Amino acid sequence: MFRENKNISNDILLCIAFAGVISVAATSPYFFVNIAKFILRNKKYLKNKYDQNKIAKTLERLKRNRLIILNEKDGFFNVELTREGKRKIEKIKLENLAIMTPKFWDNKWRIVIFDIPEKQRKRARNALREKLQKLGFYQLQKSVWAYPYPCEKEVQFLCELFDIYRFVNIITADKIYNDILLRKHFKLL
Repeated sequence: MFRENKNISNDILLCIAFAGVISVAATSPYFFVNIAKFILRNKKYLKNKYDQNKIAKTLERLKRNRLIILNEKDGFFNVELTREGKRKIEKIKLENLAIMTPKFWDNKWRIVIFDIPEKQRKRARNALREKLQKLGFYQLQKSVWAYPYPCEKEVQFLCELFDIYRFVNIITADKIYNDILLRKHFKLL
């Protein structure tokens, strides 16, 4: 039950984040049901997963938890993410971050190097290391990681999220001397 509530909450938050703002006429006593209908009409993939009553209840819970806010303007209610809702979206994106693996390797290595000051960003540095490891990067040295496939967008997302883009570089290399361990690790032999 809890896992299902988390999934529907995440799906609805992502839908609102993607739309930016959702507007519904303020005259209806079935306000949350009307928003649910709007979401189902515009996000067809949710129609197969949830019914409108479940979405309406989840919207009420998201409002109660201060993840969304309702603003009335010109006879319409606008549903928007709060600052806390936007943070939740970033957390969802981080949890779901993955790198697409193409069918064929382009024989290039992506090398992420960083030198993040100890005092300033210890948590951010550790979070970056942990996420690079979870994404499947190979650690060449303490702050040097390698990956065989395009991953620039994902690394840039992490840098922006942790506010460390000044300290991180991404290098695309044609060759790494003695890369046999890397090729074995990534099953590229």
